[in-house]
Amino acid sequence: MISNDEAHCLQIVRTHARTFALASRFLPAEKRSAAFALYAFCRVADDLVDVGLRDRTRDVSGQLASYRERLDEALAGRSSDPVFRGLQRAAQRYEVPASVLHELLDGVARDCTPTRYATWSELSRYCEGVASSVGEMCTYVFGVAGDGSMRTRALAHARTLGVAMQLTNILRDVGEDARMGRCYLPDEDLARFGMNCAEVLSGEASANARWKPLMRFEIARARALYDEAMPGIGLLAPDARRCAAACAIGYAGILRAIEMNDFDTFTIRARVGTLSRASALWSAWRTPLSTVPSYGPTRPTRGDDSVTWA
Repeated sequence: MISNDEAHCLQIVRTHARTFALASRFLPAEKRSAAFALYAFCRVADDLVDVGLRDRTRDVSGQLASYRERLDEALAGRSSDPVFRGLQRAAQRYEVPASVLHELLDGVARDCTPTRYATWSELSRYCEGVASSVGEMCTYVFGVAGDGSMRTRALAHARTLGVAMQLTNILRDVGEDARMGRCYLPDEDLARFGMNCAEVLSGEASANARWKPLMRFEIARARALYDEAMPGIGLLAPDARRCAAACAIGYAGILRAIEMNDFDTFTIRARVGTLSRASALWSAWRTPLSTVPSYGPTRPTRGDDSVTWA
């Protein structure tokens, strides 16, 4: 029977991360509980910013500062909050560094200011803060099948996977972010295809003939990052590899959903449906633990109903 703290974190995961909720079934109970606590901590921090900025009346920076103080108190063993209690147990049990938890908070704090990135290098650094940090946390919980040098390699791959997943988020949420005054697409990429940030923020970019080539370029970049990250799965402890693989397969499926939506990420939110999530689980289950699957370019096939739209 799970504790009240675990139930609270589980509810957050089930509400916001259906792919991860399914993939976590591959984990042993103790690691699953720790992973849920880490996800809940990250999710609450992200929501503080997103909901606060939509509300426009909240002191988001102040709330984040308070959240950071509560993190430090929790790590010192002083918290009555179910998320922070679960986080403290996970961090202690799996030796998750406090620095990577603070890196996540530093990353989400960047969204409190107007969002604009001149180059891919700048955007990738943002992705590292908000997502590579998560990949690193998970690697400590998942464990590594080897010595210190193996962990270093696994952490590097996990951080790359975080960038791939965050770029996937950015491509999926172009319209939603634009309505909040955010444009994450690098200026240099937009210029390469004859567009600019103002067109994205106004929604005019969706009608530009160059939008689809831009999206194909960004999707190819994301897929290359997934492929670069995949060798890291084979470095994880055997009891965590299938969970990590299922998460990567499932999240990469969003890119395919974007293609099936004809690259419209302004008016349609690309979603991975139930059948597609089940397919990701099956792919992870049947993949031998000693091999690394490819997550390169895929294209929808005629009659494929595994992706749903909302």
